[in-house]
Amino acid sequence: MPAPRPELSLVPRPGKVSPRPGRFVLGQDTSVRALPGAEGAADLLRTLLGPTTGLPLPPSADGRVLLALDPQLGGLGDEGYGLTVGPEALLLRAARPDGLLRGVQTIRQLLPPEALSGGARGISWELPCVEISDVPRYPWRGAMLDVARHFQPVSYLHRYVDLMALHKLNVLHLHLTDDQGWRMPVDAFPRLTSVGAHRAQSLSDGVPHTGAYTRAELRGLVRHARERGVTVVPEIEMPGHVRAALAAYPHLGNHPERHLDVWTRWGVCDTVFGVHEEVFDFCRTVLEEVMDVFPSPYVHIGGDECPVTEWENSPAALARATAEGLNGPRELHGWFMGRIGSFLVEQGRRPTGWAETGSELPPEFTVMTWRDPAHALTAARRGHQVVTAHHRATYLDYAQSTDPDEPTTQRGDPVPLYAVHTNEPVPPGWAPDEASRVLGTQAQLWTEYVTTPDRIEYLTYPRLCALADRAWSGGRGDWAGFVERLRDHTARLDALGVRYRPLTTRSLATASAGTARPPR
Repeated sequence: MPAPRPELSLVPRPGKVSPRPGRFVLGQDTSVRALPGAEGAADLLRTLLGPTTGLPLPPSADGRVLLALDPQLGGLGDEGYGLTVGPEALLLRAARPDGLLRGVQTIRQLLPPEALSGGARGISWELPCVEISDVPRYPWRGAMLDVARHFQPVSYLHRYVDLMALHKLNVLHLHLTDDQGWRMPVDAFPRLTSVGAHRAQSLSDGVPHTGAYTRAELRGLVRHARERGVTVVPEIEMPGHVRAALAAYPHLGNHPERHLDVWTRWGVCDTVFGVHEEVFDFCRTVLEEVMDVFPSPYVHIGGDECPVTEWENSPAALARATAEGLNGPRELHGWFMGRIGSFLVEQGRRPTGWAETGSELPPEFTVMTWRDPAHALTAARRGHQVVTAHHRATYLDYAQSTDPDEPTTQRGDPVPLYAVHTNEPVPPGWAPDEASRVLGTQAQLWTEYVTTPDRIEYLTYPRLCALADRAWSGGRGDWAGFVERLRDHTARLDALGVRYRPLTTRSLATASAGTARPPR
Protein backbone atom coordinates (compact mmCIF):
# COMPACT_ATOMS: atom_id res chain seq x y z
CA MET A 1 0.00 0.00 0.00
CA PRO A 2 1.44 3.42 -0.89
CA ALA A 3 2.34 5.80 1.92
CA PRO A 4 -0.45 8.28 2.78
CA ARG A 5 -0.13 11.80 1.48
CA PRO A 6 0.88 14.38 4.10
CA GLU A 7 -2.15 15.33 6.23
CA LEU A 8 -4.19 13.37 3.67
CA SER A 9 -3.96 16.45 1.42
CA LEU A 10 -6.44 18.37 3.55
CA VAL A 11 -6.76 22.14 3.03
CA PRO A 12 -6.45 23.77 5.48
CA ARG A 13 -3.95 21.59 7.26
CA PRO A 14 -5.29 20.06 10.48
CA GLY A 15 -3.49 20.48 13.78
CA LYS A 16 -2.84 16.81 14.48
CA VAL A 17 -3.36 13.92 12.08
CA SER A 18 -2.70 10.28 12.93
CA PRO A 19 -3.41 7.90 10.02
CA ARG A 20 -4.63 4.43 10.95
CA PRO A 21 -4.97 1.24 8.94
CA GLY A 22 -8.21 0.47 7.22
CA ARG A 23 -11.12 2.24 5.52
CA PHE A 24 -14.59 3.27 6.60
CA VAL A 25 -17.25 2.80 3.92
CA LEU A 26 -20.39 4.91 3.64
CA GLY A 27 -23.14 2.81 2.11
CA GLN A 28 -26.87 2.78 1.51
CA ASP A 29 -27.39 1.30 4.96
CA THR A 30 -25.21 3.85 6.78
CA SER A 31 -27.21 5.93 9.22
CA VAL A 32 -26.33 8.93 11.34
CA ARG A 33 -26.84 9.36 15.06
CA ALA A 34 -26.86 13.01 16.18
CA LEU A 35 -26.86 13.62 19.90
CA PRO A 36 -28.63 16.75 21.25
CA GLY A 37 -27.08 19.90 19.79
CA ALA A 38 -25.54 18.08 16.84
CA GLU A 39 -28.66 17.99 14.67
CA GLY A 40 -27.60 20.98 12.55
CA ALA A 41 -24.29 19.34 11.64
CA ALA A 42 -26.07 16.09 10.77
CA ASP A 43 -28.48 17.98 8.53
CA LEU A 44 -25.56 19.70 6.81
CA LEU A 45 -23.83 16.36 6.27
CA ARG A 46 -26.95 15.02 4.54
CA THR A 47 -27.48 18.23 2.57
CA LEU A 48 -23.92 18.18 1.22
CA LEU A 49 -23.45 14.45 0.64
CA GLY A 50 -26.93 13.19 -0.20
CA PRO A 51 -27.29 14.74 -3.67
CA THR A 52 -23.71 13.92 -4.72
CA THR A 53 -23.34 10.38 -3.38
CA GLY A 54 -26.93 9.19 -3.54
CA LEU A 55 -26.68 8.09 0.10
CA PRO A 56 -29.68 8.93 2.31
CA LEU A 57 -27.71 8.88 5.61
CA PRO A 58 -30.97 8.67 7.61
CA PRO A 59 -31.14 9.46 11.32
CA SER A 60 -30.91 6.46 13.60
CA ALA A 61 -30.42 5.71 17.30
CA ASP A 62 -27.60 3.29 16.51
CA GLY A 63 -25.99 4.92 13.47
CA ARG A 64 -22.39 4.09 12.66
CA VAL A 65 -21.78 7.80 12.07
CA LEU A 66 -22.04 9.58 15.42
CA LEU A 67 -22.01 13.37 15.85
CA ALA A 68 -21.85 14.69 19.39
CA LEU A 69 -21.29 17.81 21.44
CA ASP A 70 -18.85 17.02 24.22
CA PRO A 71 -18.25 19.64 26.93
CA GLN A 72 -15.06 17.83 27.88
CA LEU A 73 -13.57 19.15 24.62
CA GLY A 74 -13.83 22.76 25.79
CA GLY A 75 -10.11 23.14 25.22
CA LEU A 76 -10.78 22.97 21.48
CA GLY A 77 -12.67 26.27 21.64
CA ASP A 78 -15.63 27.31 19.53
CA GLU A 79 -14.48 25.74 16.27
CA GLY A 80 -12.15 22.90 17.17
CA TYR A 81 -13.20 19.30 16.69
CA GLY A 82 -12.04 15.75 17.09
CA LEU A 83 -12.64 13.20 14.33
CA THR A 84 -12.05 9.49 14.68
CA VAL A 85 -12.58 7.30 11.62
CA GLY A 86 -12.32 3.57 12.24
CA PRO A 87 -13.22 0.60 10.04
CA GLU A 88 -16.62 0.19 11.72
CA ALA A 89 -17.60 3.68 12.84
CA LEU A 90 -17.03 7.39 12.44
CA LEU A 91 -17.13 9.69 15.48
CA LEU A 92 -17.16 13.49 15.19
CA ARG A 93 -17.06 15.46 18.45
CA ALA A 94 -16.76 19.12 19.37
CA ALA A 95 -17.51 21.39 22.29
CA ARG A 96 -19.58 23.77 20.15
CA PRO A 97 -21.85 23.37 17.11
CA ASP A 98 -19.47 25.31 14.85
CA GLY A 99 -16.77 22.77 15.62
CA LEU A 100 -19.02 20.02 14.29
CA LEU A 101 -19.62 22.06 11.12
CA ARG A 102 -15.86 22.32 10.56
CA GLY A 103 -15.57 18.57 11.03
CA VAL A 104 -18.26 17.95 8.43
CA GLN A 105 -16.09 19.76 5.88
CA THR A 106 -13.14 17.55 6.83
CA ILE A 107 -15.29 14.48 6.25
CA ARG A 108 -16.12 15.81 2.78
CA GLN A 109 -12.44 16.23 1.98
CA LEU A 110 -11.58 12.73 3.22
CA LEU A 111 -14.02 11.22 0.71
CA PRO A 112 -13.13 10.84 -2.98
CA PRO A 113 -13.39 14.14 -4.89
CA GLU A 114 -16.46 12.81 -6.69
CA ALA A 115 -18.34 13.17 -3.41
CA LEU A 116 -18.27 16.93 -4.05
CA SER A 117 -19.72 16.80 -7.55
CA GLY A 118 -22.11 13.91 -7.92
CA GLY A 119 -22.92 11.99 -11.06
CA ALA A 120 -20.23 9.38 -10.56
CA ARG A 121 -21.06 5.69 -10.93
CA GLY A 122 -19.29 2.78 -9.39
CA ILE A 123 -17.56 4.89 -6.74
CA SER A 124 -16.98 3.39 -3.32
CA TRP A 125 -17.54 6.12 -0.78
CA GLU A 126 -14.61 5.32 1.48
CA LEU A 127 -12.75 7.40 4.03
CA PRO A 128 -9.26 6.52 5.26
CA CYS A 129 -9.13 5.61 8.92
CA VAL A 130 -7.61 8.48 10.83
CA GLU A 131 -7.54 10.35 14.12
CA ILE A 132 -7.72 14.15 13.80
CA SER A 133 -7.63 16.82 16.49
CA ASP A 134 -8.00 20.27 14.99
CA VAL A 135 -8.20 23.85 16.27
CA PRO A 136 -7.99 27.06 14.21
CA ARG A 137 -5.18 29.52 14.86
CA TYR A 138 -7.40 32.59 14.38
CA PRO A 139 -11.13 33.14 15.04
CA TRP A 140 -11.57 35.50 12.05
CA ARG A 141 -10.83 33.86 8.70
CA GLY A 142 -12.63 35.85 6.09
CA ALA A 143 -13.20 36.86 2.51
CA MET A 144 -14.50 40.26 1.42
CA LEU A 145 -16.50 40.41 -1.80
CA ASP A 146 -17.35 43.75 -3.39
CA VAL A 147 -20.81 43.55 -4.97
CA ALA A 148 -21.15 47.35 -5.20
CA ARG A 149 -18.85 47.88 -8.18
CA HIS A 150 -20.17 44.83 -10.05
CA PHE A 151 -23.35 43.24 -8.76
CA GLN A 152 -23.42 39.44 -8.43
CA PRO A 153 -26.61 37.36 -8.22
CA VAL A 154 -27.52 35.99 -4.83
CA SER A 155 -27.29 32.44 -6.18
CA TYR A 156 -23.59 33.01 -6.73
CA LEU A 157 -23.18 34.36 -3.21
CA HIS A 158 -24.56 31.04 -1.97
CA ARG A 159 -21.91 29.22 -3.99
CA TYR A 160 -19.26 31.62 -2.73
CA VAL A 161 -20.23 30.74 0.85
CA ASP A 162 -20.18 27.02 0.06
CA LEU A 163 -16.61 27.26 -1.24
CA MET A 164 -15.57 29.32 1.77
CA ALA A 165 -17.04 26.78 4.18
CA LEU A 166 -15.25 23.89 2.47
CA HIS A 167 -12.00 25.67 3.37
CA LYS A 168 -13.14 26.45 6.95
CA LEU A 169 -13.38 30.19 6.34
CA ASN A 170 -15.99 31.70 8.63
CA VAL A 171 -16.62 35.36 7.67
CA LEU A 172 -18.15 36.66 4.45
CA HIS A 173 -17.59 40.42 4.48
CA LEU A 174 -20.13 41.77 1.98
CA HIS A 175 -19.28 45.20 0.55
CA LEU A 176 -22.80 46.37 -0.28
CA THR A 177 -22.44 50.09 -1.05
CA ASP A 178 -19.99 52.42 -2.74
CA ASP A 179 -19.77 55.34 -5.14
CA GLN A 180 -20.71 53.05 -8.04
CA GLY A 181 -23.74 51.30 -6.59
CA TRP A 182 -26.02 50.66 -3.60
CA ARG A 183 -27.21 47.04 -3.33
CA MET A 184 -29.00 46.89 0.05
CA PRO A 185 -32.74 47.72 0.06
CA VAL A 186 -33.81 50.17 2.75
CA ASP A 187 -37.56 50.53 3.17
CA ALA A 188 -37.29 54.03 4.61
CA PHE A 189 -35.22 55.24 1.64
CA PRO A 190 -36.40 53.41 -1.49
CA ARG A 191 -34.41 55.64 -3.86
CA LEU A 192 -31.21 54.06 -2.57
CA THR A 193 -31.93 51.12 -4.84
CA SER A 194 -34.37 52.63 -7.36
CA VAL A 195 -31.71 55.25 -8.19
CA GLY A 196 -28.50 54.23 -6.43
CA ALA A 197 -28.40 50.68 -7.77
CA HIS A 198 -28.11 51.81 -11.39
CA ARG A 199 -25.24 53.47 -13.21
CA ALA A 200 -25.20 54.54 -16.83
CA GLN A 201 -21.88 52.92 -17.70
CA SER A 202 -18.47 51.92 -16.40
CA LEU A 203 -15.41 53.81 -17.60
CA SER A 204 -17.17 55.09 -20.73
CA ASP A 205 -18.08 51.61 -21.96
CA GLY A 206 -21.66 52.70 -22.70
CA VAL A 207 -23.09 49.64 -20.93
CA PRO A 208 -25.57 50.30 -18.08
CA HIS A 209 -25.00 48.32 -14.91
CA THR A 210 -27.72 47.56 -12.38
CA GLY A 211 -28.63 45.24 -9.55
CA ALA A 212 -29.95 45.14 -5.99
CA TYR A 213 -30.91 42.40 -3.57
CA THR A 214 -34.23 41.95 -1.84
CA ARG A 215 -34.42 41.65 1.92
CA ALA A 216 -35.66 38.07 1.48
CA GLU A 217 -32.60 37.22 -0.63
CA LEU A 218 -30.24 38.67 1.95
CA ARG A 219 -32.01 36.90 4.81
CA GLY A 220 -31.77 33.67 2.84
CA LEU A 221 -28.04 34.24 2.32
CA VAL A 222 -27.55 34.84 6.04
CA ARG A 223 -29.43 31.64 6.84
CA HIS A 224 -27.53 29.61 4.23
CA ALA A 225 -24.22 30.90 5.59
CA ARG A 226 -25.17 30.30 9.23
CA GLU A 227 -26.02 26.66 8.47
CA ARG A 228 -22.42 26.33 7.25
CA GLY A 229 -20.82 28.21 10.12
CA VAL A 230 -20.22 31.41 8.15
CA THR A 231 -21.13 34.87 9.46
CA VAL A 232 -22.12 37.52 6.91
CA VAL A 233 -20.72 40.91 7.93
CA PRO A 234 -22.43 43.76 6.02
CA GLU A 235 -20.52 46.87 4.99
CA ILE A 236 -22.31 50.19 4.46
CA GLU A 237 -19.71 52.81 3.48
CA MET A 238 -19.56 56.24 5.15
CA PRO A 239 -18.76 59.12 5.24
CA GLY A 240 -16.92 58.71 1.91
CA HIS A 241 -17.57 56.28 -0.95
CA VAL A 242 -21.22 57.46 -0.88
CA ARG A 243 -21.81 58.90 -4.36
CA ALA A 244 -24.60 56.38 -5.09
CA ALA A 245 -26.45 57.42 -1.91
CA LEU A 246 -26.05 61.11 -2.78
CA ALA A 247 -27.34 60.49 -6.30
CA ALA A 248 -30.51 59.21 -4.63
CA TYR A 249 -30.69 61.83 -1.84
CA PRO A 250 -28.62 64.94 -2.70
CA HIS A 251 -29.65 66.74 0.50
CA LEU A 252 -27.38 64.39 2.45
CA GLY A 253 -24.33 65.91 0.83
CA ASN A 254 -22.49 69.20 1.12
CA HIS A 255 -24.05 70.62 -2.08
CA PRO A 256 -27.74 69.66 -2.04
CA GLU A 257 -28.41 71.84 -5.06
CA ARG A 258 -26.25 69.66 -7.30
CA HIS A 259 -27.66 66.78 -9.30
CA LEU A 260 -25.29 63.83 -9.05
CA ASP A 261 -25.25 60.61 -11.00
CA VAL A 262 -24.12 57.26 -9.66
CA TRP A 263 -20.40 57.38 -10.31
CA THR A 264 -19.23 55.74 -13.52
CA ARG A 265 -15.51 55.88 -12.78
CA TRP A 266 -13.24 53.89 -10.48
CA GLY A 267 -11.03 55.32 -7.78
CA VAL A 268 -11.97 57.73 -5.01
CA CYS A 269 -14.81 60.22 -5.52
CA ASP A 270 -14.60 63.62 -3.77
CA THR A 271 -18.29 63.71 -2.80
CA VAL A 272 -18.91 62.80 0.85
CA PHE A 273 -21.74 63.00 3.34
CA GLY A 274 -22.43 66.31 5.02
CA VAL A 275 -22.24 66.56 8.79
CA HIS A 276 -25.70 67.96 9.51
CA GLU A 277 -28.13 66.09 11.75
CA GLU A 278 -30.27 64.81 8.91
CA VAL A 279 -27.27 62.77 7.75
CA PHE A 280 -26.98 61.04 11.10
CA ASP A 281 -30.73 60.36 11.16
CA PHE A 282 -30.31 58.76 7.74
CA CYS A 283 -27.30 56.66 8.79
CA ARG A 284 -29.01 55.41 11.94
CA THR A 285 -32.17 54.47 10.06
CA VAL A 286 -30.21 52.65 7.37
CA LEU A 287 -28.15 50.76 9.92
CA GLU A 288 -31.25 49.79 11.90
CA GLU A 289 -32.61 48.10 8.78
CA VAL A 290 -29.22 46.53 8.05
CA MET A 291 -29.06 45.09 11.57
CA ASP A 292 -32.59 43.75 11.15
CA VAL A 293 -31.39 41.65 8.20
CA PHE A 294 -27.86 40.82 9.37
CA PRO A 295 -27.52 39.45 12.93
CA SER A 296 -23.71 39.60 12.74
CA PRO A 297 -22.14 41.07 15.89
CA TYR A 298 -19.90 43.11 13.58
CA VAL A 299 -21.23 45.88 11.33
CA HIS A 300 -18.71 47.46 8.95
CA ILE A 301 -19.13 51.15 8.16
CA GLY A 302 -16.14 51.66 5.87
CA GLY A 303 -14.50 54.92 6.87
CA ASP A 304 -11.60 54.76 4.42
CA GLU A 305 -10.48 57.10 1.66
CA CYS A 306 -12.63 60.03 2.74
CA PRO A 307 -11.55 63.28 1.05
CA VAL A 308 -12.13 66.38 3.16
CA THR A 309 -12.18 68.92 0.30
CA GLU A 310 -15.95 69.41 0.50
CA TRP A 311 -15.82 69.90 4.25
CA GLU A 312 -12.98 72.40 3.91
CA ASN A 313 -15.12 74.45 1.53
CA SER A 314 -18.44 74.06 3.33
CA PRO A 315 -19.48 76.82 5.77
CA ALA A 316 -21.81 74.34 7.47
CA ALA A 317 -19.03 71.79 7.94
CA LEU A 318 -16.61 74.45 9.19
CA ALA A 319 -19.23 75.66 11.64
CA ARG A 320 -19.83 72.11 12.83
CA ALA A 321 -16.10 71.57 13.41
CA THR A 322 -15.94 74.76 15.47
CA ALA A 323 -19.07 73.90 17.45
CA GLU A 324 -17.66 70.45 18.32
CA GLY A 325 -14.31 71.91 19.40
CA LEU A 326 -12.40 70.20 16.61
CA ASN A 327 -9.12 71.40 15.17
CA GLY A 328 -10.44 71.94 11.68
CA PRO A 329 -12.52 69.96 9.19
CA ARG A 330 -10.09 67.05 8.97
CA GLU A 331 -11.12 65.98 12.43
CA LEU A 332 -14.73 65.68 11.31
CA HIS A 333 -13.93 62.21 9.99
CA GLY A 334 -13.07 60.73 13.39
CA TRP A 335 -15.95 62.62 14.98
CA PHE A 336 -18.37 61.24 12.36
CA MET A 337 -17.15 57.67 12.80
CA GLY A 338 -17.31 58.06 16.56
CA ARG A 339 -20.97 59.08 16.51
CA ILE A 340 -21.97 56.17 14.29
CA GLY A 341 -19.75 53.78 16.21
CA SER A 342 -21.38 54.79 19.49
CA PHE A 343 -24.81 54.19 17.97
CA LEU A 344 -23.81 50.66 16.95
CA VAL A 345 -22.41 49.95 20.40
CA GLU A 346 -25.73 51.08 21.90
CA GLN A 347 -27.44 48.53 19.66
CA GLY A 348 -25.18 45.77 20.96
CA ARG A 349 -23.04 45.59 17.82
CA ARG A 350 -19.30 46.04 17.24
CA PRO A 351 -18.43 48.83 14.79
CA THR A 352 -15.81 47.87 12.23
CA GLY A 353 -13.88 50.03 9.79
CA TRP A 354 -10.93 50.28 7.43
CA ALA A 355 -7.92 51.83 9.13
CA GLU A 356 -5.77 54.15 7.05
CA THR A 357 -3.03 54.39 9.69
CA GLY A 358 -4.18 52.23 12.60
CA SER A 359 -4.62 55.25 14.85
CA GLU A 360 -7.52 57.28 13.46
CA LEU A 361 -10.61 55.28 14.44
CA PRO A 362 -12.31 55.50 17.86
CA PRO A 363 -11.22 52.83 20.36
CA GLU A 364 -14.48 50.87 20.23
CA PHE A 365 -13.84 49.95 16.58
CA THR A 366 -12.56 46.64 15.31
CA VAL A 367 -10.16 47.77 12.60
CA MET A 368 -9.03 46.28 9.32
CA THR A 369 -5.52 47.44 8.47
CA TRP A 370 -4.75 47.33 4.77
CA ARG A 371 -2.16 49.91 3.75
CA ASP A 372 0.89 48.79 5.72
CA PRO A 373 1.58 45.82 8.04
CA ALA A 374 2.97 48.26 10.63
CA HIS A 375 -0.50 49.77 11.01
CA ALA A 376 -1.75 46.53 12.55
CA LEU A 377 0.75 46.90 15.39
CA THR A 378 -0.21 50.56 15.83
CA ALA A 379 -3.87 49.58 16.15
CA ALA A 380 -3.16 46.70 18.53
CA ARG A 381 -1.14 48.97 20.80
CA ARG A 382 -4.11 51.35 20.95
CA GLY A 383 -6.27 48.49 22.19
CA HIS A 384 -8.22 47.79 18.99
CA GLN A 385 -9.25 44.35 17.88
CA VAL A 386 -7.49 43.92 14.54
CA VAL A 387 -8.16 42.03 11.32
CA THR A 388 -5.09 42.22 9.11
CA ALA A 389 -5.79 42.81 5.42
CA HIS A 390 -2.50 44.06 4.00
CA HIS A 391 -3.08 44.72 0.31
CA ARG A 392 0.26 43.23 -0.75
CA ALA A 393 -0.80 39.82 0.56
CA THR A 394 -4.61 39.71 0.66
CA TYR A 395 -5.98 41.73 -2.29
CA LEU A 396 -7.13 39.11 -4.77
CA ASP A 397 -8.13 41.67 -7.41
CA TYR A 398 -4.39 42.18 -7.95
CA ALA A 399 -2.92 40.03 -10.70
CA GLN A 400 -1.49 36.64 -9.79
CA SER A 401 1.56 36.98 -12.00
CA THR A 402 3.17 39.14 -14.66
CA ASP A 403 2.08 36.76 -17.42
CA PRO A 404 0.84 38.75 -20.43
CA ASP A 405 -2.32 36.65 -20.68
CA GLU A 406 -3.49 37.55 -17.15
CA PRO A 407 -6.86 39.34 -17.12
CA THR A 408 -7.17 43.09 -16.56
CA THR A 409 -6.86 43.85 -12.86
CA GLN A 410 -5.74 46.62 -10.59
CA ARG A 411 -2.48 48.30 -11.57
CA GLY A 412 0.86 47.37 -10.06
CA ASP A 413 2.78 44.34 -8.93
CA PRO A 414 1.04 40.97 -8.61
CA VAL A 415 0.11 39.16 -5.42
CA PRO A 416 1.27 35.61 -6.11
CA LEU A 417 0.14 32.49 -4.30
CA TYR A 418 3.36 32.43 -2.28
CA ALA A 419 2.79 35.94 -0.92
CA VAL A 420 -0.67 34.97 0.32
CA HIS A 421 0.43 31.75 2.00
CA THR A 422 3.50 33.18 3.71
CA ASN A 423 1.74 36.25 5.06
CA GLU A 424 1.71 36.15 8.86
CA PRO A 425 -1.13 38.07 10.55
CA VAL A 426 1.07 38.46 13.64
CA PRO A 427 4.71 38.93 12.60
CA PRO A 428 7.48 37.77 14.95
CA GLY A 429 8.41 40.14 17.74
CA TRP A 430 4.98 41.27 18.87
CA ALA A 431 4.33 41.28 22.59
CA PRO A 432 1.78 38.67 23.73
CA ASP A 433 -0.84 41.27 24.67
CA GLU A 434 -0.49 42.91 21.25
CA ALA A 435 -0.74 39.58 19.41
CA SER A 436 -3.86 38.66 21.41
CA ARG A 437 -5.74 41.57 19.83
CA VAL A 438 -5.41 40.18 16.29
CA LEU A 439 -8.64 38.37 15.46
CA GLY A 440 -7.28 37.04 12.18
CA THR A 441 -7.10 37.94 8.54
CA GLN A 442 -9.17 38.02 5.38
CA ALA A 443 -8.86 38.29 1.62
CA GLN A 444 -10.32 41.19 -0.38
CA LEU A 445 -11.74 41.13 -3.90
CA TRP A 446 -12.66 44.57 -5.23
CA THR A 447 -14.60 44.24 -8.46
CA GLU A 448 -13.83 47.28 -10.61
CA TYR A 449 -12.41 44.94 -13.24
CA VAL A 450 -14.13 41.75 -12.12
CA THR A 451 -17.50 41.39 -13.76
CA THR A 452 -18.48 37.71 -13.70
CA PRO A 453 -18.46 34.72 -11.33
CA ASP A 454 -15.95 33.00 -13.61
CA ARG A 455 -13.52 35.88 -13.23
CA ILE A 456 -14.12 36.01 -9.48
CA GLU A 457 -13.18 32.36 -9.12
CA TYR A 458 -10.13 32.66 -11.37
CA LEU A 459 -8.76 35.45 -9.19
CA THR A 460 -9.86 33.88 -5.91
CA TYR A 461 -8.65 30.32 -6.28
CA PRO A 462 -6.26 28.86 -5.38
CA ARG A 463 -5.14 32.01 -3.52
CA LEU A 464 -8.03 31.79 -1.07
CA CYS A 465 -6.94 28.21 -0.33
CA ALA A 466 -3.58 29.66 0.69
CA LEU A 467 -5.13 32.24 2.99
CA ALA A 468 -7.43 29.64 4.53
CA ASP A 469 -4.49 27.33 5.17
CA ARG A 470 -2.46 30.07 6.85
CA ALA A 471 -5.35 31.49 8.88
CA TRP A 472 -6.44 28.08 10.18
CA SER A 473 -3.07 26.41 10.59
CA GLY A 474 -0.96 29.42 11.56
CA GLY A 475 2.70 28.54 11.99
CA ARG A 476 1.95 24.90 11.19
CA GLY A 477 1.57 25.79 7.52
CA ASP A 478 4.74 25.40 5.48
CA TRP A 479 4.94 26.41 1.82
CA ALA A 480 6.33 23.14 0.44
CA GLY A 481 3.76 21.08 2.31
CA PHE A 482 0.96 23.36 1.19
CA VAL A 483 1.98 23.03 -2.46
CA GLU A 484 2.02 19.26 -2.16
CA ARG A 485 -1.45 19.22 -0.61
CA LEU A 486 -2.77 21.80 -3.08
CA ARG A 487 -1.81 19.65 -6.06
CA ASP A 488 -4.16 16.98 -4.77
CA HIS A 489 -6.76 19.50 -3.60
CA THR A 490 -7.27 20.79 -7.15
CA ALA A 491 -9.16 17.56 -7.85
CA ARG A 492 -11.76 18.79 -5.37
CA LEU A 493 -11.87 22.20 -7.03
CA ASP A 494 -12.32 20.45 -10.38
CA ALA A 495 -15.18 18.38 -8.98
CA LEU A 496 -16.90 21.55 -7.83
CA GLY A 497 -16.40 23.26 -11.18
CA VAL A 498 -14.22 26.02 -9.73
CA ARG A 499 -12.61 28.05 -12.51
CA TYR A 500 -9.31 28.49 -10.67
CA ARG A 501 -6.00 29.62 -12.09
CA PRO A 502 -4.10 26.45 -13.07
CA LEU A 503 -1.03 25.55 -11.08
CA THR A 504 2.13 26.22 -13.06
CA THR A 505 5.81 26.52 -12.28
CA ARG A 506 5.43 30.29 -12.36
CA SER A 507 2.34 30.36 -10.11
CA LEU A 508 4.13 28.18 -7.54
CA ALA A 509 7.30 30.29 -7.56
CA THR A 510 8.52 31.61 -4.24
CA ALA A 511 9.66 35.01 -5.48
CA SER A 512 7.29 37.80 -4.47
CA ALA A 513 7.29 41.29 -5.92
CA GLY A 514 7.21 43.83 -3.14
CA THR A 515 6.81 47.37 -4.40
CA ALA A 516 3.76 49.30 -3.34
CA ARG A 517 0.82 49.89 -5.61
CA PRO A 518 -1.91 52.50 -5.53
CA PRO A 519 -4.74 51.83 -3.07
CA ARG A 520 -8.15 50.85 -4.35
